[in-house]
Amino acid sequence: MSSDFKVKVNETFEFDFNTENTSKLDAVSVERNKFHILQNNLPFITEIIYSNFYKKKYTVKVNNNIYQVAISNPLDILLQEMGFEVGVSKVIKQLKAPMPGLILEINVEVGQTVLENDNLLILTAMKMENSLLSPRDGVIKSIVINVGDSVIKGDLLIEFE
Repeated sequence: MSSDFKVKVNETFEFDFNTENTSKLDAVSVERNKFHILQNNLPFITEIIYSNFYKKKYTVKVNNNIYQVAISNPLDILLQEMGFEVGVSKVIKQLKAPMPGLILEINVEVGQTVLENDNLLILTAMKMENSLLSPRDGVIKSIVINVGDSVIKGDLLIEFE
């Protein structure tokens, strides 16, 4: 793959860059996420306000003007044309019982925001306690079981928004 990439600003303006012209950029870090840039003898004070590394999207403040910036290389463009996207979160809407058992504990409530791998509930099966973890970040839409309920494999336990 080449070292060329495209930069799209505010979903309107598109610029082509390569390693050569970016290496000519006179940029000095003055603080974390803040830079002083000199381009064509003009000074620019910049700050990265927001960054999403996986999607290569940034919000940048340049001399007190805010810009939305998206960076893509040829591989990113090819993946997008093929319908793939890097860094997309899981779209799991339901948590189902992985085995038959008894609901011993429920650690979340409807409307609660959870992170991936948070402990949602404990299912006891064959004298073992099994912690069922959140498969993704999200909000609990509904809990269709109660403590003490018996479940079989595949029963719906929790739904996510």
